[in-house]
Amino acid sequence: MSDAVRLAFDPWDPAFLADPYPAYAELRARGRVLYYEPTDQWLVPRHADVSALLRERRLGRTYLHRFSHEEFGRTPPPAEHEPFHTLNDHGMLDLEPPDHTRIRRLVSKAFTPRTVERLKPYVEQLAGDLVARLVEAGRGDLLTDVAEPLPVAVIAEMLGIPDGDRPLLRPWSADICGMYELNPSAEAAARAVRASVEFSDYLRDLIAARRKVPGDDLISGLIAAHDEGDRLTEQEMISTAVLLLNAGHEATVNATVNGWWALFRNPAQLAALRADHSLVPTAVEELMRYDTPLQLFERWVLDDIEIDGTTVPRGAEIAMLFGSANHDPDVFDAPDRLDLTRRDNPHISFSAGIHYCIGAPLARIELAASMRALLTQAPALTLAAEPERKPNFVIRGLKGLRVEVG
Repeated sequence: MSDAVRLAFDPWDPAFLADPYPAYAELRARGRVLYYEPTDQWLVPRHADVSALLRERRLGRTYLHRFSHEEFGRTPPPAEHEPFHTLNDHGMLDLEPPDHTRIRRLVSKAFTPRTVERLKPYVEQLAGDLVARLVEAGRGDLLTDVAEPLPVAVIAEMLGIPDGDRPLLRPWSADICGMYELNPSAEAAARAVRASVEFSDYLRDLIAARRKVPGDDLISGLIAAHDEGDRLTEQEMISTAVLLLNAGHEATVNATVNGWWALFRNPAQLAALRADHSLVPTAVEELMRYDTPLQLFERWVLDDIEIDGTTVPRGAEIAMLFGSANHDPDVFDAPDRLDLTRRDNPHISFSAGIHYCIGAPLARIELAASMRALLTQAPALTLAAEPERKPNFVIRGLKGLRVEVG
């Protein structure tokens, strides 16, 4: 790795975390694939390559369906991390066919366009109620008052998690997702393991209760599918529920606060949106592109692959830089400009290929619902304090976003 790459890309530098997009421009100028020694990964910064590699079957989210750790040249994870890996490795995001295909087929029944469309009135009512409470208070934190409770409530409702238990979910999710950062600390790993144990135990008890008394929810549906012959182990049910909860709200939460922070920094665009609410659909897509909530997506090289004359060998890990791809000038006109009217917007914030986000249609409904509620009920919403960014790179978000209704 050249010193130039190290200087351009530093995911632990607060200045980089505040605004990684100039560094991405440097990476794209330096090449299509660059080795990054601190994380032992090959960085891929350009849109065309990221888009192609997301569909490349010589790459995988796991390698354990073909190799042992030793055969793949990798050290097994520490034994004390086992609860996290058991939970994570049985979710469909970290599986490859045929297991991925089997589980996704079952889960996708809950995310068909018709099913998601039926949720729209519930989502809009909930968004309206949350914003109404913010308006009544006159001020608040957009993160904790609107951005978090909306998607958490929606996915918890789908899973059939009782109202009284829902406050447990966000802390568990935050601790588990800490393990997805680059080179997580021992403390972050310990929190992720503890949350994995507690969340798994909770869901095991909930599954047992749903076996006795089924409900009209996704967990009951997965149990019924298992009983009807679609084999789904209890661990797969638990891992699927955790994945849906984590993936079903993390992106939406961070897209909401990242998006409104971007709007406050671009007052002309915010004024245009306030004047014309029909811009909401394109605004949602543009804000997902402009400050991408998931900055990096990793895949393992299962068979040697060549990128721009460089052979990336089997056993290596590729880090696809979604945030960089979404600012690639070869694809997006004036990519560093926020343009809520942007029509040609093939962003990859929801990934692509077999791991395309199954909940993307629901996330779009949630983002649009909260945006419309805020535009309608709080048309003079203003920033009350400069936000502090979370010290994370992979999952990009803010610690809070204090606002006043005005």
